[in-house]
Amino acid sequence: MEEMTIKDIAKLCGVGVSTVSRAINNHPDINPETKAMIMNAIEENGYIPNNSARNLKRTEAKSIAVLVKGMSNLFFSTMIKVMEEEIKKKKYTLVLHHVEFNEDEIDVALQLVKEKRLAGIIFLGGYFLHKEKLEKLQVPYVLSTVSGPPDNLDWKDFSSIAVDDEAESFKMVDYLIKLGHKRIAILSAISMDESIGKLRLLGYKRALQENHIPLDESLIAPMRTDMEQYSMSNGYMVTKQLLESNIKFTALYAISDMLAIGACKAILESGKRIPEDYSVAGFDGIELGKYYNPSLTTIKQPVEEMARATVKVLFKVLSDNAEHKHQVVPAELIKGESTRELL
Repeated sequence: MEEMTIKDIAKLCGVGVSTVSRAINNHPDINPETKAMIMNAIEENGYIPNNSARNLKRTEAKSIAVLVKGMSNLFFSTMIKVMEEEIKKKKYTLVLHHVEFNEDEIDVALQLVKEKRLAGIIFLGGYFLHKEKLEKLQVPYVLSTVSGPPDNLDWKDFSSIAVDDEAESFKMVDYLIKLGHKRIAILSAISMDESIGKLRLLGYKRALQENHIPLDESLIAPMRTDMEQYSMSNGYMVTKQLLESNIKFTALYAISDMLAIGACKAILESGKRIPEDYSVAGFDGIELGKYYNPSLTTIKQPVEEMARATVKVLFKVLSDNAEHKHQVVPAELIKGESTRELL
């Protein structure tokens, strides 16, 4: 998609370039309805009227934005550190931006493009529901840790680096079933999650189905929407509610380690033991899980490899005009002390 110019906006609105300029600069000598029409066209078409955008072709952009959805998730900490190191090696600057749960990461990216001279964007986490908004991004971007984005996106327009979330989630739940667990609760994503949360839930359901265990919807416990997603506090509160409901289960699978650690606190506070009363498993392989007591059974994602691969593919596109690529990396099931075989 070619970059919009002020002439394009003027043509779309049926006005002169000077009229568009007056609207942009909030000049009083313009009809309010005309100004509203112009500003709406600017918004809808992703035109960037600021000085940074006008200078983008004259001055080489040397910044890479990393947008993080879920800043409290320790899984991203190592990735950000490695990405910054790799980006610095390329003589570029990392611009780190935290995207709140209730924010649209694409809107945030579009605004950053207006404010900064960006060469590219890396998304860590997110939902990516709006194809038409992504098409307005005028810089290359990579979805990192995000597998299987919505089918309505054109996969030739971006790159992605991730594990196979559905398959790895299946692996974990199948492992719990092989230990003898049939009543497995899951701390899942919210219903609007069309990304990793949805895929990990699908893996859970497929493992039950292939092992001929009926799905019990009461064992699916979504994260709370009034708290930060994928946080220990969210895992704690949801597990506390699950325990208070008296729903019977022997194992709890949380779709992130942060949720799992919060869940462990709720279980221990209730007077129960891990793994004697409840087995607990997570996903991500954060370092804290290794030192937690009991150590956490989890799916370990190769964070450093993913971080380096993300930066590498972005700079291939930037420097060599290479085609976008989609890379799936293998994860590892780590057997900790938080799960046990049912006798």
